[in-house]
Amino acid sequence: MRNENAKKNIDIIGIVGVPACYGGFESLVQNLVDHQSEKINYTIYCSGKSYKSKSKNYKDAQLKYVPLKANGSSSIPYDIFSLMRSMFCKPDVVLVLGVSGCIFLPLFKFFSSAKIITNIDGLEWRRDKWGKFAKWFLKYSEKIAVHYSDTIIADNEAISNYVLKEYGVKSSVIAYGGDHAIGNKVVAQDKDNYYFTVCRIEPENNIEMILEAFSQTNSCFKMVGNWNSSAYGRELRNRYSPFKNIELLDPIYDINILFEYRSKCRGYIHGHSAGGTNPSLVEAMHFNTAIFAFDCDFNRYSTENSAFYFKNSKELVNLLEQRSQVLHTAEDEICANKLKHIADQRYTWINVTKQYEDLY
Repeated sequence: MRNENAKKNIDIIGIVGVPACYGGFESLVQNLVDHQSEKINYTIYCSGKSYKSKSKNYKDAQLKYVPLKANGSSSIPYDIFSLMRSMFCKPDVVLVLGVSGCIFLPLFKFFSSAKIITNIDGLEWRRDKWGKFAKWFLKYSEKIAVHYSDTIIADNEAISNYVLKEYGVKSSVIAYGGDHAIGNKVVAQDKDNYYFTVCRIEPENNIEMILEAFSQTNSCFKMVGNWNSSAYGRELRNRYSPFKNIELLDPIYDINILFEYRSKCRGYIHGHSAGGTNPSLVEAMHFNTAIFAFDCDFNRYSTENSAFYFKNSKELVNLLEQRSQVLHTAEDEICANKLKHIADQRYTWINVTKQYEDLY
């Protein structure tokens, strides 16, 4: 019989590694470790291909390396191999982030008594970047994940509603923290006259819609993204860079530089249409600035219907033109204050960590 006071051993599967060097799940895990309680022992499986220096520990977490890449099609064997190693280590809980390797869960569950908790991410199979077979495989892996996991985590109410409707299974809704984007810094009260966003340059993020809107106005816009990672990004950069009011910036990984851009912008533009609760959105909500978001269930749930919304370029142009003569509007201030309050209540890492640990 297990001692209730004993530490729980948690294996984490499905990220590139820590310290965070890639995306939302990596930031999630880093912050779970940063804010963990004394009753938790973490073991994190990392990609040996992504770290030249392979530390054995990150703070109190043990790191184990898998000699495979963690992204793209390689994520499937990477996650499966990580699950195989975890199976023989006999953790109390295995936290699986994403569904890529979940096709292995039936075998894992047969040989392991570990509690399986899976965060299914944002319906990855819906993304346009995947071909037909990849979409089918990811959808099938999602089905296996829901069936064989003891607990499913959804990062957004819209994802939770989908899981209930599609599979008849209730899930736990846990979003992301965003307060790390500010840390101990003070957000600028005096804003500069530009709009800002940071995102991956993918069709689901409505990049072209947003750029087309700004090309039709005089409003200044700065966008940070991985423009050179795809033909799609390069084509958009070539087409919209000539506009003097549009500045297209390469990826910025220094959180201090990003802080300056976010802190001083008059408004944040969020074009994501897939993926549940987006980390960049909840980070932006902490900056006490108005947010203009693509109109979809994911974004409305995340912002509790308190942002400004657009469905196409014309609607975004109208929102921008309404503000073209003044730097601050009463509506923008009300929006910013509401979103900041929501962020403080829902999107802090202390709260998120407690929610995860309560599930273990």
